[in-house]
Amino acid sequence: MSQEKKPITHRSDVGDDEKNPHGPKSDSRRNFVKKGAMAFMAGGILPAFSAKSYANIIGANETINVSVMGVNSRGNALAQNFASQKNSKVIHVCDVDSRAITKCIAALKERQNGKVESFTDFRKSLESKDVDALVIAAPDHWHAPASLIALETGKHVYVEKPVSHNPHEGEILVEAAKKYGKVVQMGNQRRSWPNVIEAIQALKDGVIGRVYYGKGWYTNNRGPIGVGKEVAVPEWLDWDLWQGPAPRKEYKDNIVHYDWHWRWHWGTGEALNNGTHMVDLLRWGMEADYPTKVSSNGGRYRYDDDWETPDTQIINLDFDGEKTMSWEGRSCNGKPIEGTSVGVVFYGENGSLLIPSGNSYTQFDLKGEVVKEVKNTEVIDALNRSNPAEKLDALHIQNMFDAIKNGGTLHSDVDSGHKSTLLVQLGNISQRVGRSLDIDPKDGHIIKDKDAQKLWSREYEKGWEMKL
Repeated sequence: MSQEKKPITHRSDVGDDEKNPHGPKSDSRRNFVKKGAMAFMAGGILPAFSAKSYANIIGANETINVSVMGVNSRGNALAQNFASQKNSKVIHVCDVDSRAITKCIAALKERQNGKVESFTDFRKSLESKDVDALVIAAPDHWHAPASLIALETGKHVYVEKPVSHNPHEGEILVEAAKKYGKVVQMGNQRRSWPNVIEAIQALKDGVIGRVYYGKGWYTNNRGPIGVGKEVAVPEWLDWDLWQGPAPRKEYKDNIVHYDWHWRWHWGTGEALNNGTHMVDLLRWGMEADYPTKVSSNGGRYRYDDDWETPDTQIINLDFDGEKTMSWEGRSCNGKPIEGTSVGVVFYGENGSLLIPSGNSYTQFDLKGEVVKEVKNTEVIDALNRSNPAEKLDALHIQNMFDAIKNGGTLHSDVDSGHKSTLLVQLGNISQRVGRSLDIDPKDGHIIKDKDAQKLWSREYEKGWEMKL
């Protein structure tokens, strides 16, 4: 590995019982899967078709063994989802919080049979030849380093958004996926939701004419996080390993497990926490890659506490071809836009198209009258931190499995994931330097701004530097 090895602790006392270069393609298999997906979209709705039923369609007799890293909240939900797939089994769970391991293993007993091994350090899990893929739901500063380590040990990767903490890490992962020839799927699950796929295809087919503006948003009513106090590290937490690649800081009582999101040292703010999903939809529907100009306005306005990233933010991105997109984040005022807490609207020459929080969409004419409405049949709670749409997310998991076993095309591969992540990272960089940025549309790099370019990467704890 490129990373220097740290001491590894093994826990076995908790457990009981866009184009894909990965391998040959199977046209007959892919056509069958495509027909299955079309069956989902018949009539424009998602029928009562469970994730377990869908799991039976693709390679049900071949089991993919999974290790899950970070199982406190979202990782626990992902572990249960992977365990529910007929062609998958969770054999390892890894977390620096011993309580999270106990809770996750108990939940897995309801989903699958057999013993699950547990590890404090995920690298010990990766030493096992039985592990086929690593699922990463640890904090943002771990996403890219853990993905790289997994690739170096020959494992496939499912990494929650964002794909990286900073742009340099994303570029490294794109190259690493090519070098090691493994599947890397980012958790932009909406890329696999049937009605969302249908909506994006409708845009590309020109149902609202040329699309020139897209707007995305996220609204919530988050409370204050207070001013953290330096206290003793809890006995259930390996604080050194929690920090991992990030330079060491003293433990405070308002960081673990969620409010690290709002600290630049480990987190990436609401823009990458939730904005990544919506900006990815905008980039997908508008067929845009790298911008020419990026700006961000906002700040931490609502409370006086340790929260560093903006709680109110508007990111604007201009692209070649007369295209503009924006993302609005309001962490502390949850008034919905277009009747939904999260969503996107595409504006074109002949109308607009709304994709709200769920697996649905509505097409409007220029007067705002409804032309077509495709409804969602699954209950989705966009504000649920850990598991807003389990059955729909299973489709994203199965898409990854199809890529691993059959060479199928990933819906959110690392290249696509990096591009979408980069857009909101550039917005955060603009926010931090306090001015708009000129961007090279060929590769997304910042032009002639030394202060901004310093934020392209980060400092690492010695021995944890990301190298390829």
